[in-house]
Amino acid sequence: MSKKSLVRPLADNEAMAFASSIRVSPQKLNLLAGQIRGKSCETALGQLSFSKRRIADDVKKLLESAIANAENNHQLDVDRLYVAEATVGRALVMKRWKARARGRVGRIQKPFSNMRLVVREREEIA
Repeated sequence: MSKKSLVRPLADNEAMAFASSIRVSPQKLNLLAGQIRGKSCETALGQLSFSKRRIADDVKKLLESAIANAENNHQLDVDRLYVAEATVGRALVMKRWKARARGRVGRIQKPFSNMRLVVREREEIA
């Protein structure tokens, strides 16, 4: 009489990590996601380490989390992992205001983002 177990949304050779409410706009975060999409995890970590963008450290931490999930939870080979998916979505937007001339208001929007990383193990080449 218990609930049925959840079906795993990913394949057996995949692992995922998700970060919510990252303090950067989705447009800027998607530029970083585009740089690492499809690359091997080793190359992607190297690129994020030397990136000049402020948010690259958070994305690097997320990628390391996905790699750790693959290794510890799904027993995947770390050397054959690559970034299969890197998707970015919108989260909340903080709305602030700044006083402007003649009693008017300048609206300031501070967007947040969500990011989902899926790493996949490459097939063995026979």
